[in-house]
Amino acid sequence: MKDFLCRFLARPQTLIGLGVLAVIVLTAMAAPLLFPRGPFTIVGMPLLAPGSAGLPAGSDVLGRNLLACLAYGARVSLLIGLSSTCVALGAGVLLGAVAGYYGGVVDDLLMRFTEFFQVVPAFVLLMVLVAFLQPSLVSSVIGIALITWPQVARIARGEFLALRRREFVEAARTQGLSDGRIIFGEILPNAMLPIVVVASMMIGNAILTESALSFLGLGDPNLMSWGRMIGGSRSAMWVAWWTMVLPGLCILVTVLALNFVGDGLNDALAARRRR
Repeated sequence: MKDFLCRFLARPQTLIGLGVLAVIVLTAMAAPLLFPRGPFTIVGMPLLAPGSAGLPAGSDVLGRNLLACLAYGARVSLLIGLSSTCVALGAGVLLGAVAGYYGGVVDDLLMRFTEFFQVVPAFVLLMVLVAFLQPSLVSSVIGIALITWPQVARIARGEFLALRRREFVEAARTQGLSDGRIIFGEILPNAMLPIVVVASMMIGNAILTESALSFLGLGDPNLMSWGRMIGGSRSAMWVAWWTMVLPGLCILVTVLALNFVGDGLNDALAARRRR
């Protein structure tokens, strides 16, 4: 474990990513304490520039505190990113594990089912699903998970195909362990390395996807998100650049930080796997 942490923290980019993520997470958690009036309260004139009295980030087109909107937007983006990734991991790992372990007809059927979700344009499918279920936090999580789980399933299947004939699996079979215990107790822990790396990248992609949905007006209307802030400020982009640039920078910095952490995990886990 100590060697893994040393390799993981050896990259300066990883330390930067962890530091940025820590600041974003703490800000999101402390948003109700920092801004108890919430993000939808009008606090002044519309389109006040950053640095105005009591408004370090200025105000938006409706006169709301832009800094409060950014803090509450971080809560929504992180929540949807983490939730949709967990749902996608659960579905993808389960189907990929079963397909890779049993092979044959089971593998063919599950992979054809997976390919169905890959041949349909992902974002079009997501918009149709969210519109059908009505825009909400739950529909966004389900929709994003639905278009991302096939990637996890293919990675899990590949790992199980490579590991199912290994000596420790054969030893587990000779001891009479059930298929379920072999899949989840023996093979899955050894197949988690690439899945963990992919999961860190998926969170960033989920945040980008949620921002695109909110930008198009398909996000939860009762929640403030970075994409909604950008979409609602389109009419003022030439006279109040900060209303679009600041939430855009938040998305950019968050996704970059997640990618830096993912790269660090990839390097550390790859070195451990080679050993």
